[in-house]
Amino acid sequence: MALVGLAHAMSHFSHLLLPGLFPFLQRDFGLSFSELGGLMTLFFAVSGLGQALSGFVVDRVGARPVLFGSIVLFMGAALSAALAQGYAGLLLSALLAGLGNAPFHPVDFSILNQRVSAPRLGHAYSMHGLSGNLGWALSSALLVGVAASSNWRLACLAALLLYAVVLALLVWQRQHLATVAAAPRPAAPVGRGARRADGRPAVEGEFDFLRLPVVWWCFAFFLLTTMTLAVVHTFSVSILRALHGVSLQAASTTLTAYMLCGAAGMLAGGFIAARARRSEQVVAVCMSGGALLLLLCASGWLGATGTMVALAATGAAVGIGGPSRDMMIKRATPPGATGRIYGTVYSGLDAGLALSPLLFGTLMDHGHYEATLAAAGLVLLLAVFVALGVGRRTLARA
Repeated sequence: MALVGLAHAMSHFSHLLLPGLFPFLQRDFGLSFSELGGLMTLFFAVSGLGQALSGFVVDRVGARPVLFGSIVLFMGAALSAALAQGYAGLLLSALLAGLGNAPFHPVDFSILNQRVSAPRLGHAYSMHGLSGNLGWALSSALLVGVAASSNWRLACLAALLLYAVVLALLVWQRQHLATVAAAPRPAAPVGRGARRADGRPAVEGEFDFLRLPVVWWCFAFFLLTTMTLAVVHTFSVSILRALHGVSLQAASTTLTAYMLCGAAGMLAGGFIAARARRSEQVVAVCMSGGALLLLLCASGWLGATGTMVALAATGAAVGIGGPSRDMMIKRATPPGATGRIYGTVYSGLDAGLALSPLLFGTLMDHGHYEATLAAAGLVLLLAVFVALGVGRRTLARA
């Protein structure tokens, strides 16, 4: 769990490799919010497409070699950013980082589901989510800290060194990351509605899982929730500065607090997920709380300090629901297709993170800062109904 968590932290660290430096890149290269959002759209578009495809690779060759290749790609992304002389260099960095990020959910969940006992899976998912939030927090603190005290190119080189150290540790402890590749399945599809002897849906051909409606409901859930997540990660610093005139340091600290509160929420959420019988209900309550907090932030009623506190609390609300979210996906996943289904479902995460900066960047360019936060809250509220739909469909086929 610790090794998978460390690797997952590097995946989330890479989400903010460029966004953490946006104020500096905007200053030095004269980029608009839409251009900055375009970098993240490229990152997550590549990651989303790659994630759906990488699930097949993980099922075929195992998770460990794919994991090592991802860290190497992150190193290339950090080096490309450090050497960038303009927007093209930043696009190359986003491309490499997106390719590196693509396999992480099929890799991580294949390892955890094979090597962690069922009673501990809730805690494993908690550790997985918590480490991701810590990766975000470390990225914000390290990159902004080094860039502010020295320069942003040195911050990218510091990220490169961090990736190298993590890769060395994973290779050293590689025996704990071994998985058994799934046996090849017959290419012939099964009939519509076919079921196994235990009553669960049959998934025999490699693409038969795409006919399961619950897979696409799970995809839609990730698409919606991460559209909100992208707003907070990409634009919250700029929104706080524009609406309330807070300093760059205070706004960056708020983003770090959001991530740390999310990590604490993940830790608590692991105990809830291990005991909850209806994971989707836990998810619905937590996401509803996060949506209401975002709408309060958008209203402007809370002032600068209140908005920063509420934004941090949003991280805790979403974090508590994280392990239950992963348990909800596991319960919706038929046996024998873990890599493929996790790759497809979690590509919704990348799709949401790709679309969100592009859509909400336009609002930001026109100065609609309150509307950006309000829209993020409404999208998260819509995700609540999708989560409840996932639960209904999982129960119906049980």
